[in-house]
Amino acid sequence: MARYSVVVLIIHATYCFPDNRFTNSARSDVSQKTHRQKLHPSATMPSSDSENPSRPRLEASPELMAELAAASELLEKADPVEVIRWASDRFGKRLTMATAFGPEGCLILHWLSSVAPTTFVFNLETGYQFKETLELRDRIRDRYGITVSYESPETTVEEYERKHGGPLYRTDPATCCGDRKIVVIERVLSNFDAWMSGIRRDQSPDRANAPIVGWDKKFGVVKISPLANWTKSQVWDKILEENVPYNPLHDKGYVSIGCWPCTRAITDGEDERAGRWSGSEKTECGLHIRD
Repeated sequence: MARYSVVVLIIHATYCFPDNRFTNSARSDVSQKTHRQKLHPSATMPSSDSENPSRPRLEASPELMAELAAASELLEKADPVEVIRWASDRFGKRLTMATAFGPEGCLILHWLSSVAPTTFVFNLETGYQFKETLELRDRIRDRYGITVSYESPETTVEEYERKHGGPLYRTDPATCCGDRKIVVIERVLSNFDAWMSGIRRDQSPDRANAPIVGWDKKFGVVKISPLANWTKSQVWDKILEENVPYNPLHDKGYVSIGCWPCTRAITDGEDERAGRWSGSEKTECGLHIRD
């Protein structure tokens, strides 16, 4: 009789959770309990191509482009969690994620902690980020056990401003972004085959055609955007539903948050990104470009 009971339990588990996967609700319940109980092993950046010349650099071959197009079409109607799972299964340790701790990034981290918690996640620490943004990194670590790596420019803010005779963001914000963001992310992404971002199509014209999966021509890697087809309201509904940590500046009118000198709160009716580089024609830092 005891043996029969064990068999029944095994069969029940197999049919309720095929492939040994929890249902979404069960996975969420378990992850909520375990997130606060342990830290995941710290993710490390893989060796660079120069240190590992035997590893071939991923190339934009016709075969790869066809694979990415097919994957993007297939994942267009998939849940973002499935997009993240596909990315992790496809690229393994050659997958990374960049986050500025925006609401989309925090939501992806929420899912990533259950799907692929050892993924290397980094933040471009320009030296100009808000205190609230930096504090959110610690809250993410405490909640999910994921330590986001700060990746910084070669020069400190003091050294950089001394070199340029003062804050360059006042006179040439494009060069400032290039030096303190683009150069840094190029260095980081040279160690990976794919990166995830939290961009949405409805954020700006430069992002309107962003695929779920595509080739990032600027950085020469695959780019995965699990929330590309989500709206702002969908993101916030899920954040509030799942109690995901977010930047408290969002409650003070800061919708899109970057470096403090180039970010302001917006008023009702303004575009979502109107608070970035306000008063200039600049709308993007250069990380996300229109193909």
